[in-house]
Amino acid sequence: MAVTAAVPLLGLLAHLTPAQADTPRQPAAAEPTGSRTVDIQLTGLTPEAPEAGDTVTVTGTLTNRSKQTITEAHVALRVGQLLGSRSAIDIADKRSGYTPGLDGNEIADKYDHKVDKLKPKEKESFSLSVPVKDLQLGADGVYQIGVSFDGRTSSVPWQEQVLGIERTYLPWQPEPTARQSRTTVLWPLISTAHIGARTVGGGDDDQNNVFENDDLAKEILPGGRLDRMVSLGKSLDVTWVIDPDLVNTVSDMANGYRLAAKDGKTVAGPKKNQDAATNWLNALGKALKGQSVVALPYGDPDLASIAHNGAKIPTTLARLKTATDIGRSTTLSIPDADLDLKVSTDYAWPVDGAIDRSIVDVATSAGATKVISRSDSLSEPDSLLYTPSAARPIGGGVTAIVTDTRLSTAFEGSMDSPQSATLAVQRFLAQSLALTRQDEQKQRTVVVAPQRMPTTAQAEAMATAVRALQGGRWSLSQELDDAAKTKADPQANTRVPARSAYPKSLRKQELPTAAFTSLHTTQKGLDSFQEILQSPERVITPFGLAMDRAVATSWRGRAGQAATYRTDVRSYLDSLVRQVRLIPKTDAKLSGHSATIPVTVQNNLLQDAGHLKVRLTSTKPTRLKIGEGPWEERAIKIGAGHSQTVKFDTTINANGPVQVQAQLVTDDNRPYGQPVEFSVDATEVTSTVMLIIAGGVLLLVLAGLRMYTQRKRRAREDGTGGGDTAPGPQGPGNGGPAPADEDTPRDPATDAPRPPAENPAENPPKGSSAGHDTGSENIERSGTGERVDR
Repeated sequence: MAVTAAVPLLGLLAHLTPAQADTPRQPAAAEPTGSRTVDIQLTGLTPEAPEAGDTVTVTGTLTNRSKQTITEAHVALRVGQLLGSRSAIDIADKRSGYTPGLDGNEIADKYDHKVDKLKPKEKESFSLSVPVKDLQLGADGVYQIGVSFDGRTSSVPWQEQVLGIERTYLPWQPEPTARQSRTTVLWPLISTAHIGARTVGGGDDDQNNVFENDDLAKEILPGGRLDRMVSLGKSLDVTWVIDPDLVNTVSDMANGYRLAAKDGKTVAGPKKNQDAATNWLNALGKALKGQSVVALPYGDPDLASIAHNGAKIPTTLARLKTATDIGRSTTLSIPDADLDLKVSTDYAWPVDGAIDRSIVDVATSAGATKVISRSDSLSEPDSLLYTPSAARPIGGGVTAIVTDTRLSTAFEGSMDSPQSATLAVQRFLAQSLALTRQDEQKQRTVVVAPQRMPTTAQAEAMATAVRALQGGRWSLSQELDDAAKTKADPQANTRVPARSAYPKSLRKQELPTAAFTSLHTTQKGLDSFQEILQSPERVITPFGLAMDRAVATSWRGRAGQAATYRTDVRSYLDSLVRQVRLIPKTDAKLSGHSATIPVTVQNNLLQDAGHLKVRLTSTKPTRLKIGEGPWEERAIKIGAGHSQTVKFDTTINANGPVQVQAQLVTDDNRPYGQPVEFSVDATEVTSTVMLIIAGGVLLLVLAGLRMYTQRKRRAREDGTGGGDTAPGPQGPGNGGPAPADEDTPRDPATDAPRPPAENPAENPPKGSSAGHDTGSENIERSGTGERVDR
């Protein structure tokens, strides 16, 4: 193993002039002096890992930060000392300012970039091109190189000073090492959640998810983040790590998608975005041909949050297992991908590779047999002087794939400036070469797992580094599956940290227990709702996937947005449940011994609803009985967009108000929706009252008949109807007048003539037969409905 050369800094620094020594704690308000006078930005270094015969070109910019004009200046390349270990690179990263001896001497003047004058705040570009043979590189390994700016200022015109310096690394390995490292680079295709549970469309073929925003289009349009990830990845030897939700969401967009509008309605997504989605899927399918793919559980769930806060909540682990099962089938449906696409679903990837025993347990419960960890979580003992291979057993048949922390975090932070990208690429390559040279006789596997959602600039820098690494001089590409099968180093750490060792910074970003409790409540509501549907899969699928997205790793650091997403999913489910409901009823009055109560059920869904019963319950069955008891149920099925009324027979046993409750219930007698309550004012009519009413009606009928009979009799007596013989001179019996003494009515008590009555009916005219019991018999048939006295 190479060792970094030591330099007696204390004695050297004692002889430095003030202009040469850099003062690291100079007050911010003071004018930049020394090697901070001019800001140097490196915009490029090619080739990143030169070979013999190459020419190294370094480009950049100069900016005079001082208030003095700089004259007689030049930019030069300096080659520092060989860095013999990974820790030496770490130390060199912390250096600032110019240090003679450590920063080396300038390369020959002929390669300098001359600057006659640089005024305050003035900016100038430069380019240095130096053949490798003139860099005077020695042994193979990693060199720190610097670009310095030397010149004179008006305050010290008599002396040339180093007024600015910027450093980077140059990996020098012109010939292959004895044993190259086997390097696996993960290439993640992951995004945030863009759709919830809401869908539009009536039939199975036109049911489309509603996009909550159009942010995904920005990522897949030409030049977007995901567009560049696919374009860059197709030329790299990498292992693709894909969230199936991303593939599904882009497929929805390609099929013609709808966007949520502010008024609760939806609008069609732009056609150009739809076309971009189609093109992206096709490009992805072509890029994956012959490649290895790891399909994450659907939605990329946050395993640490589940382990620490959700594992004890019912349905959480069941949903995780379902998300894992969905992952493979979704990934295999990518257009243009090989039919024999190698898709692995037995990997778990916790956030930042941080693991503890509870995280591993949750991952394996969902079907994972390999957990992607990181070396700062599963750290090595101090006695181990090299980086061991990535794969190692951690018990229970589970393999930890320990990724290298330095390489995996090399491209975090902003890569927007050319300098940040250039420095990151060179640092990555330097660490990779230093890792291999730790012990060239041990061939080791190295796994690089970058951030889940790299920006476009980060992806560009990553691709540049991976391309340089694929030169094969110290590293050979390897698929993740092959890395997992590598024999473990017996000296490597296999002890999984305790739960208390989980980083506090990551724990603060976890989803809380309340999030999983909320999702459990939503799941219970979904279970109840789907039982009444004719096509339950039209609801189960979108809501299930939405709940998977609700625990995504991408919610870290976005607690408020995560809570809003969960609330929206639940609110939409509640709105669908309310589409099948009882129509409210007003208070009613019932009279009589029995009556009918109608109850109406409305279905505003786009599919039929069934497996429901309407239950009507009387709170006072002794007063109002429903059916044969206090309550009765009727099965019901309601067509999409229709209503149906169910009638219940009731029996009234006593008078008074009764509260009645109507409730929808499922086949297993679970209440569905809200009950409808109303009051019934029951009035019973007893048998005694009925007899009295019947008697009164009979008396009225008899009185009417008597009056009718009397009128008929009077009519016959006065010759106006009924008789068949006209009055004449004959005596009694043949139409003649009656004897004189028979014309006057007599008092029954005295047999004396009775005085005329005031009532004409009691004093009929002469010749009338009204007072007779019998009279001339009418032989004609009586009229219909007439009563005939004989």
